[in-house]
Amino acid sequence: MSRRSTSPVSVCLILLVLTAAPPARLHAQDAKAVVAEAIRAMGMSSLSSISYQGTAAVGNFGQSRGITFGLASSAIRDYVRTIDFTKPAMHATGQQYPMVPRGAKASPNALPIPYDEAVSPATPTWASQLEIWTTPWGFLKGALAAADTKLTTQKLDGVPYRVISWSPMLKAPSGRPYRLNGFLNQQGVLDKVETWVDHPVFGDMHVEAFFTQYADAEGGVKVPVKISRRLGGMETFVESLMRAQINPADVADLLQAPPPPVPPAPRPLSSEKLADGVYRLTGDYVSLLVEFKDYVVVLEAGESEARGLAVLAEAKRLFPTKKVKYVVNTHPHFDHVAGLVAFIPEGITVITDDNNKFFVEAAFSEPRTLLDDGLARKKKTPKVEGVIDDFVLKDATRELRLHHVDDLEHSEGMLIAYLPAERILFTADFDPPLKGQAVDASIPILLKTLDRLKIDFDRHVTVHPLTPDHLMTRDELLALGRAAEKPAQE
Repeated sequence: MSRRSTSPVSVCLILLVLTAAPPARLHAQDAKAVVAEAIRAMGMSSLSSISYQGTAAVGNFGQSRGITFGLASSAIRDYVRTIDFTKPAMHATGQQYPMVPRGAKASPNALPIPYDEAVSPATPTWASQLEIWTTPWGFLKGALAAADTKLTTQKLDGVPYRVISWSPMLKAPSGRPYRLNGFLNQQGVLDKVETWVDHPVFGDMHVEAFFTQYADAEGGVKVPVKISRRLGGMETFVESLMRAQINPADVADLLQAPPPPVPPAPRPLSSEKLADGVYRLTGDYVSLLVEFKDYVVVLEAGESEARGLAVLAEAKRLFPTKKVKYVVNTHPHFDHVAGLVAFIPEGITVITDDNNKFFVEAAFSEPRTLLDDGLARKKKTPKVEGVIDDFVLKDATRELRLHHVDDLEHSEGMLIAYLPAERILFTADFDPPLKGQAVDASIPILLKTLDRLKIDFDRHVTVHPLTPDHLMTRDELLALGRAAEKPAQE
């Protein structure tokens, strides 16, 4: 996509740090008066919309090799973000380049894909709307209109701030109001805005937006040269601003976005017997139920609480006299841990790679006051057992082996499972390629791991099969490994 042309009224930001101003007096000022003062200091009394251009970078939050810090990043060029505060609505576009692992260099031959993000009144969730209200201009406009705006003082790293707080009209699933805090510095402009959003893994997830080095755009409107966002303490999005338009005449055109894709209808869960006491549960994500003498083990909780509850219900139907004792989490990407919220309230022990143990314990121990799920209602402390290299569950009827996978870029905390008597291998995200795509580099690593562990199998159950009924064979996996090595040999 080509860079948008700039209208005559657009001006380059003047990259000058604001000069110090005397601190505003707090006494004899109510919250709305301080907000009005900040709006004047920001030069935004007549601001109704803004469009800015520059570059951006996004981190692979929830899908990174190390699930907490050290996120890989993806550059976005030809970046344009437009916000209309009167609707409210937002539209961001650009050209997004492939993720670059931390410490690696971007390929000069990498091809971008279109970046397109839109928020409208038709997307009334706080997770989307906060994209508008955690900007410095949106925050102050919301604070001026809110009925519950409050003013306090607080120190951050020893620096005093006046803190403006208010709640949007939206309510959390629990029925509680959301809350925003904005931190006004000594010059009367915002350094930071924070809020909390309901998240299936992090509970009440902390969201922070930081604004650096304000400069003057047209009409004296203050615009930060850099905006960065943190989710759960991790920096996940950074914008570097080069130009800004205030109240652009073509705002309606800039806000035009393609209709969001219609998500496919969820596939219902169904079960397939692979061996005595071993069932594959199909649907959008595949799980495996394994029966032992006195209990049941679930491999993969699923992508959501709803899926996790469905898996538990099927386990109860198939094994009515036995309880689920363990749920095995293959790796900590959010779409593979979200279903744990159905298991933890039941006191079921989570088995995961030792690299993920602290993350799972900490994430599912966070407050969940904004959510209305089973864990929010029962407030159970998660029981988590970490696998360092290998782990075996065994009794007189069954043996299940779990193994860590080394040298994997996809996740540093990956487990695979193996049933030796049944010669069944179970993995997540070692997937066959879609038609026309290359074999992923993870496949040779999996084969190397299987060879090292002397694992021989007939059937390979994958969490993401090509089709709901597809069950990979050993020969198919070996063929993928040969295809992955062929380009290097040529």
